[in-house]
Amino acid sequence: MNSKEIANGILRALAIVLGIAALIYFLYVIQSVIVYIVISVVVSLTGRPIVRFLRNRLKFKNTLAVAVTMLLLVGLMIGLIMLFIPLLAEQGHNLSLLDINQLEGSVKDLYNETTKFFGINPIEVEESLKESHILSRIDYSVIPNFLNTLMSGLGNFSIGLFSVMFISFFFLKDSKLFENSLMTLVPDDKEDRLKKSIEKIKDLLSRYFVGLVLQISILFIIYTIGLLIIGVENAIVIAFLCALINLIPYLGPMIGGIIMIFLTMTSNLGEGFNDVIVPMILKVLAVITIGQLIDNFFSQPLIFSKSVKSHPLEIFLIIIIGGLLFGVIGMIIAVPAYTATKVILKEFLSENKIVQKLTKDL
Repeated sequence: MNSKEIANGILRALAIVLGIAALIYFLYVIQSVIVYIVISVVVSLTGRPIVRFLRNRLKFKNTLAVAVTMLLLVGLMIGLIMLFIPLLAEQGHNLSLLDINQLEGSVKDLYNETTKFFGINPIEVEESLKESHILSRIDYSVIPNFLNTLMSGLGNFSIGLFSVMFISFFFLKDSKLFENSLMTLVPDDKEDRLKKSIEKIKDLLSRYFVGLVLQISILFIIYTIGLLIIGVENAIVIAFLCALINLIPYLGPMIGGIIMIFLTMTSNLGEGFNDVIVPMILKVLAVITIGQLIDNFFSQPLIFSKSVKSHPLEIFLIIIIGGLLFGVIGMIIAVPAYTATKVILKEFLSENKIVQKLTKDL
C-alpha cells in the first residue's frame, strides 16, 4: 500500500466521521420535528381503525373518512384542554395571590401533626432537619413560577399540536407515504417482504394503541367513580391525570398514586390530620388498589395478549431493558419497538430457530 492509498483512506475515513457528525448535529437541530413525526405516527396508527370503519362500513371516501377521524381526534384533544385549562388558570390565579409564609406554616403544621400521629420524637427529627438545613433550602416561591412557566409553554404546545395534526392527516390520507419512502432504501428483491412487514406492524401497533386508549379509559372511569364517592375535589381531572401517567410501565402507577395522595392531602390542609386527612388517604389508597388490580389482572393481559402477541415475561424484560438504556422514554417505546422488530425478524430471518421461537404467535 503506497502513500497515496493511505492518504485516500485517511481522507475517506475523515469524510465518513464528518458526515456522521453532521448527520447527528442535523438530527439534534430538528429533534422537535422528529418528535412531531413520531407522535403523528402514533396518532395515525390509533386513528387507522376509525378510518377503516368509516371507509369500509359506512362507505365514506378516503379523504372524508380521514377528515372525520381527525375532527374526532381534535375534538377529543380540545375537550381535554378545556378540562385542564380552567383548572390551571384558577390555580395560577390562586397561586399568584398565595401567601408564601402561610403555605410554609401549613407545611410545618402538617409535619408536626404527622410526627405526632406516628409517634415520632419531634425533637430528634428537628435536630436532624436543622443539621441538614433541608427546610431552609425549600423555595416555596417556585410554585407560582412553575405555573407561569407552564402557562407560557402553552403557545409552543399549540404550535406542536397543529404540526402533529397536519402530519397525521397526511399519514392517514396516504397510508403508503411512509412505506414508499422506505422502499427507496431497500433492494428490489426485498420490497415484498418489507411491505408485508409494514402492514403487519401497522395492524399490531394499531391494536396496541387502541388497547392503551381502552386501558386509560377503564382506569379513568374507576378512579373517577372512586374519587367522587369519597368526595375528593377535582376528581375528574385528578383521575384522568393519574390514568394517563399509568401509561409509564411499572413506574406510572406509583407516580400516579403519589400524585393522587398528595393532591388529596393538599386539598385538606387545615383540617384535622387524624379525623380528616388520614381517613381520606386510606380511602384514596383503596381506590388506587381497586383500579390497579383491575388494570393488572384484566386490562394489561388483554392488551398484550391480543395486540402485540407477546408473553408477559417478554414484555417485562423488554420494558426493563428499555428503561435501563433510554430511561422513561425507553420504557414507553419498548413494546412498540420490540413488536416491530419481531415482525421484521420473522419476515427476513424466518429460518433462524431463535426467531421461530420468539415469533411463533405472530
